[in-house]
Amino acid sequence: MSDTSLILLAAGSSSRFGSGVKKQWLRIEEKPLWQFVADRFEKFALFDKIVIAAAPDEILYMQRHGDYNIVSGGASRQESLKNALGQIDSDYVVVSDVARACVDKTTIEALLQKRGTFDVVVPYIGVSDTVVYRNETIDREELRRIQTPQLSKTAVLGQALLSDVEYTDESSAIVAIGGTRGFIEGTPDAEKLTFKNDIAKLPCLGQPSKLLLNGTGFDVHEFDVTKSYLFLCGEKIECGYGFKAHSDGDVAIHALIDALLGASGMGDIGELFPDTDAAYAGIDSKELLQRVVNKLRAFGFEIVNIDITIIAQQPKILPYKERFRKNIASLCSIAPIRANIKATTTEKLGFIGRKEGVGVLASANVKYYQWTEEK
Repeated sequence: MSDTSLILLAAGSSSRFGSGVKKQWLRIEEKPLWQFVADRFEKFALFDKIVIAAAPDEILYMQRHGDYNIVSGGASRQESLKNALGQIDSDYVVVSDVARACVDKTTIEALLQKRGTFDVVVPYIGVSDTVVYRNETIDREELRRIQTPQLSKTAVLGQALLSDVEYTDESSAIVAIGGTRGFIEGTPDAEKLTFKNDIAKLPCLGQPSKLLLNGTGFDVHEFDVTKSYLFLCGEKIECGYGFKAHSDGDVAIHALIDALLGASGMGDIGELFPDTDAAYAGIDSKELLQRVVNKLRAFGFEIVNIDITIIAQQPKILPYKERFRKNIASLCSIAPIRANIKATTTEKLGFIGRKEGVGVLASANVKYYQWTEEK
């Protein structure tokens, strides 16, 4: 055993990356970036434990990808690190960002060889360009670009993180309390993915899979004769009755949400928007669908097409089908031709045939965001 653990920081907002996709969820083949990096470090077989700090609302979905030790991150890098450090019981800890995806085993081994000689050991890259600061030329030989991963004595790092000052890396926090800092030579391959054009600097990243993923959804709602209208596919229909539901009862959108969640492996509508939560009482289902579409995008998916079958004896669907199709296409940010609406009856059989309610079947296909194809 190395008496050294690893913390991977993956809780950032990716606000500078763009595209609405979080960089942690860019796919390398089928693996999101955070999983690709965690598995890469695991294969090095140099750590007693690996802990991943992640955004709180992403943890459940991350755990669906495998047996990983994931803790809730915070609003800042430093807060996320504090939370993860609470899971560390080894004498030494290596901290890295999943955005530095191509860190190699040689770098880790070089850090471990310095264990015990300094309170923190960091990789660095020199500066080859002339540097001017406030109109003064600085000796570039004295400049160092600091990278992660960084190796720290766990106890010293814990003490350094007690400060209210926000530091951009661990070594700065440790030096601020009088700790010692050592250096090893870093590598350009360990560049950090911050902006979209940084991807070209990361040679270890393979292309995303072109796999097509399918999901289905089914929902029914009973009529409520005390209401005068209902919603289907985001369209208000004045028909003299409505739906019994916790939300606005848009049974078509509810089925579609389940189809999208099924295709992406995110569970079902009840997990995301439980009908026991007062926050969703009477809520517009279009808003729920928009949240799901945004979540899929953030998690690295693109919607390919949607097919919805509405099963109803009443109301008559034909007059609204084209509006339904355009609504769904707009809400899902896809071309209208990729949204299809079908309608049928049960030939007066069952509760639908008795005009007691409506059922909807939905199917959706999604694919991984093809980040390598963007200019």
